[in-house]
Amino acid sequence: MKTLQKFGGFAALYMAAAYLIGMVIFLVILDYPSITDPAQKAALLVKMPMVTFSTNLLMYVFFGVFLIVLSLALYDRLKSGAPAIMQVATAIGIIWAGSLIASGMVANAGIAPVVALYARDPAQAALTWQGIEIVASGLGNGNGEIKGGLWMLLVSWAALRSGGLPKGLNILGLLASVVGIVSIFPGLTDLTGLFGLIQVVWFVWLGIILLRSNPDRAAQNQPPFRLQVSTANQGIGEFER
Repeated sequence: MKTLQKFGGFAALYMAAAYLIGMVIFLVILDYPSITDPAQKAALLVKMPMVTFSTNLLMYVFFGVFLIVLSLALYDRLKSGAPAIMQVATAIGIIWAGSLIASGMVANAGIAPVVALYARDPAQAALTWQGIEIVASGLGNGNGEIKGGLWMLLVSWAALRSGGLPKGLNILGLLASVVGIVSIFPGLTDLTGLFGLIQVVWFVWLGIILLRSNPDRAAQNQPPFRLQVSTANQGIGEFER
């Protein structure tokens, strides 16, 4: 259990770093948000295929793998205080991780064929890459962070009930979850960026907590212990009277 908590802490820190590095690559190196024309996107792909490939690995494939580790670590930490909630949260976390891994794999699988096609027919290559992007984006929460928002909502709720994580961290997680969930509505999809920024802080904070501490099993067993002591003291008092 202690080893799983450590792995979960490292996973959370990796996920925060992946977010930050990915944002820098997309915004600064690729300048992807400013490119809307499919032909320009295909040309950029042909120009920097390895950057795109590596970014997909970093932000989707590896991110999804580490998300599975973190989900299992949080389940182990919080299951005694809120077992049903954590079962649902872990299931959603693994589904989210699977969709992210699939998104990255689909996008990377399409790079080589599109680059080869671009040499013969740039227009057809642009259309092909546009279709691949739509599928990858749908798998990778391109239309809202419903899966990530629900996962954070349930984890934060379970942590509040069990006391397994700091209250401030849980409140931050609830805030991020609301932002992620509402980002699925038309006109609010830009909130996915805010969701990611809040998640970076949440992941860093969570990673530090998991690396420094473990669930306090003694604290979780404290109420029954107090009841036993109280009962014992009552019995002693009655005996003395």
